[in-house]
Amino acid sequence: MHFDPLYQPFPSYRVPVYAKQGMVTTSQPLASQAGLEILKKGGNAIDAAIATAAALTVLEPTSNGIGGDAFALVWTEGKLHGLNASGPAPQSISIEALQAAGHTEMPKLGVIPVTVPGAPAGWAELSRRFGRLTLAEVLEPAIRYAEEGYPLAPGLARHWARAAEIYARQGDAEAGRAWFETFAPGGRVPAVGEMWRSPDHAATLRRIGESEARDFYEGELAERIHNFIAVYGGYLTKEDLAAFKPEWVDPISVSYRGYDVWEIPPNGQGLIALAALNLLKGYDFEEKESVLGYHRQLEAMKLAFADGEKYITEERKMGVTVEELLSEAYAEERRKLIGDTACAPEAGDPRASGTIYLATADGEGNMVSFIQSNYMGFGSGLVVPGTGIALQNRGHNFSLDASHANALEPGKRTYHTIIPGFLTRGNEAVGPFGVMGGFMQPQGHVQVVMNTVDYHLNPQAALDSPRWQWVKGKTILVEPDFPQHIAQALARKGHDIQVQVDPSQFGRGQIIWRNPDNGVLCGGTESRADGTIAAW
Repeated sequence: MHFDPLYQPFPSYRVPVYAKQGMVTTSQPLASQAGLEILKKGGNAIDAAIATAAALTVLEPTSNGIGGDAFALVWTEGKLHGLNASGPAPQSISIEALQAAGHTEMPKLGVIPVTVPGAPAGWAELSRRFGRLTLAEVLEPAIRYAEEGYPLAPGLARHWARAAEIYARQGDAEAGRAWFETFAPGGRVPAVGEMWRSPDHAATLRRIGESEARDFYEGELAERIHNFIAVYGGYLTKEDLAAFKPEWVDPISVSYRGYDVWEIPPNGQGLIALAALNLLKGYDFEEKESVLGYHRQLEAMKLAFADGEKYITEERKMGVTVEELLSEAYAEERRKLIGDTACAPEAGDPRASGTIYLATADGEGNMVSFIQSNYMGFGSGLVVPGTGIALQNRGHNFSLDASHANALEPGKRTYHTIIPGFLTRGNEAVGPFGVMGGFMQPQGHVQVVMNTVDYHLNPQAALDSPRWQWVKGKTILVEPDFPQHIAQALARKGHDIQVQVDPSQFGRGQIIWRNPDNGVLCGGTESRADGTIAAW
């Protein structure tokens, strides 16, 4: 039997999934089952989120890894908690050092953009504070998949091959040797349905579980990372690793038509989604397929991004406050800039008036919105030899312009693209949501919230709805099934509308909503990915 697993001639149609005892939604079916396994073993939604996240470093390494960062929003006992597990730049790096080495901007690949990986410490911190099982128990499914292997899903194989192509062309052949040994064994990448395993990855996960991540930051794993980076002229050291601690933060929100939309505060770009919604709540959106409605969404998104690009960095380094950027007075001023035609966005001044995503829930009311990433797929194109640790390149987002808010500094966390979202109403949790995918993420959050709140779509339909993405200037990407008459009318308003055939450009999302009356969970998963919902 011969067939193309990527050929799908029909529009996606899925129905939402309902369950009572627990639910895990991810972009990878085996990872969803890993989280469900932990729920059935007696773990709670937090344990399931950690298990799923760890499993995804094995099952979807094209989007995240042990050497990446993570953020989480956790609803438990009637309160929302935020965890920032993104790591800072090394203490020894500086703009002056890079410029002296001939760099005019932060490199994309190699050892220089590698920042402190925060994900393992994030897993340990979530487990310590809210978990029911031990971290070692929770990592068992991920370890099993790494040891025994698994067959590649269609979307995963496509992104895997694309990454190998990029690293072969642009990467450091010597420093990147271990990446190819790990992810292209025998000199080629695995194909759809082909088994892949990583014993080194399994051993590293076991060390993390048994030491509650201490080995990664203070033990043998830390030494291996330090030595590898040093050989190739990087800046990350074992001292940087030992000094790292995840940070519990107060989530930020805006009120949107009776709901509260929650995000992690900067250094993440969730602020951009909230700023856009703050502008959009000044309009009525009664009809989904409305030219004026789409136009206003695009213009609000551009204005929010312009502010985000100018101001977002580590919160203590920002020149303006979150409160100023999300104030009603500032929203009113920015809203006046939205006219009848497309504009080129510019930042304002509020002082005058910015991956894998998963969601989990259990039968007790605990819910987790979790996101984890190496950035740009596998990240830096580097694997620490003998460990399976693919290192992130998150430092690429730093600016080498000393006057920029997000200028590179030793020990500073950069503007971060990955953002988990959460929705509440009154004192009740509605549930976790998210859309992964670089700078598409806040745009996906806005579209999911509006599809849910303004247009009353179920969680699956809210994700399946054709998406748009602002890229730069007046350029807007739309999916092939975006309404053609709307696209044409937007073009007449001055938008440069371009149809994009690659579905991965528009992010991959997950949603779980909880009925407060009976505790029933309703989930949707991304039709643009290999995703599925595991529930019971």
